[in-house]
Amino acid sequence: MAGKMMVPLLGIAAWSGTGKTTLLKQLIPWLRQNGIRSGIIKHTHHEMDVDKPGKDSYELRHAGANQTLVASEKRWALMTETPERPPLDLHYLASRMDASMLDLILVEGFKQEALPKIVLFRERAGHIAEDLELDEFVIAVAADVQLDSICPLLDINDIEQIGLFIITWLKEQKGR
Repeated sequence: MAGKMMVPLLGIAAWSGTGKTTLLKQLIPWLRQNGIRSGIIKHTHHEMDVDKPGKDSYELRHAGANQTLVASEKRWALMTETPERPPLDLHYLASRMDASMLDLILVEGFKQEALPKIVLFRERAGHIAEDLELDEFVIAVAADVQLDSICPLLDINDIEQIGLFIITWLKEQKGR
């Protein structure tokens, strides 16, 4: 994409029930307080709709519009219909975000994507550490137990430690 600045993508990957969203709800405000403007792309396996039946925008979209943009003074949302169900393309989705407003895009889900990621592990989440999928894209593991890992090990309960790791990683990305 010539001329279009790409915002670094950082995946937060884990098995369901490990606490990805819980961690992100703490991490995003910490990053914001430390000058990092983050966006989020969240993959869901569920039927998803940001619009409500009975609202004008819902009715207009269901009348057949391929794209619907709903705007107010505080926020706007673009809904794009994908009836052909093409495979989700993370980099295309990220390119829809406004790079001028972001320093980092955090990605929840899309764990098979070839992007830098922090893998989460909680001992009580029903899995064993030996089953962790640590590919060449894993830049750190955040866990609540001591693990033998070839990459940096972070404390999953220490948001500041994770945040500082991400800030250091972001600086390295800008240097490239």
